[in-house]
Amino acid sequence: MPLHLTPTFRDALAAADRPLAGMWVCSGSPLVAEICAGGGLDWLLIDMEHSPNALEGVLAQLQAVAAYPSTPMVRVPIGDVVTLKQVLDVGAQNILVPMVSSAEQARDLVAAVRYPPRGVRGVGSALARSGRWNRVDGYLAHGDEHVSLFVQVENVEGVAAAAEIAAVDGVDGVFVGPSDLAASMGLLGQQTHPDVVAAVHRAFDAVRGAGKPVGVNAFDPAAAQAYLDAGAAFVLVGADVALLARGSEALAARWVPTADDAGRAGY
Repeated sequence: MPLHLTPTFRDALAAADRPLAGMWVCSGSPLVAEICAGGGLDWLLIDMEHSPNALEGVLAQLQAVAAYPSTPMVRVPIGDVVTLKQVLDVGAQNILVPMVSSAEQARDLVAAVRYPPRGVRGVGSALARSGRWNRVDGYLAHGDEHVSLFVQVENVEGVAAAAEIAAVDGVDGVFVGPSDLAASMGLLGQQTHPDVVAAVHRAFDAVRGAGKPVGVNAFDPAAAQAYLDAGAAFVLVGADVALLARGSEALAARWVPTADDAGRAGY
């Protein structure tokens, strides 16, 4: 049987005639993931680094979004070979690895997502959803076609090495994280500081110069648009938990009286 799944994110970017917009899925809920998948965005990032997502939860979310056109990507908490093997085996086709700061690290990650002799990924397709329990003809021989690897540059060392990281064969794109980048520059919480924005642009130029697509996280619409204008091929513009937080706050602001309001109303 063929692997009837959405194209890899690498393929989606190559086929796109515009930047691809996505959102974080951080709640750990398959129901929320499915709601987000039906919203019309191009891609979803299921996060394991800063969210309560363990392996079983990632599997359930991948299953929940599989019927929708949004392309799911999974951010692993760390780029070690065991974590990557397990996330790939539950069927993640698109992987984002945080805190990549050197070409050597990027080469190790490429090896971790490829089967021997091109890599070191453990062979367990007969047991795993990735190859549909040995129902996908030639999965082992053509595993690279079913997996795309993106790496996250988010500190000053990573920005300095961005060209070399992007040039690594098997790295399909680079995602820039302004939040941790700002922290590494001594500007914690100041993602839109001019020095941080300038560093993001340097990373953009380096990655695009290596011929790879570059993306960025930017919840602020003005910042997101500015990065798109600067050449971002993919962007994350929101998160499920942030939308819920801001939406519930808006409801409370509209319908829950404050102490001043209650005093004026006489109750």
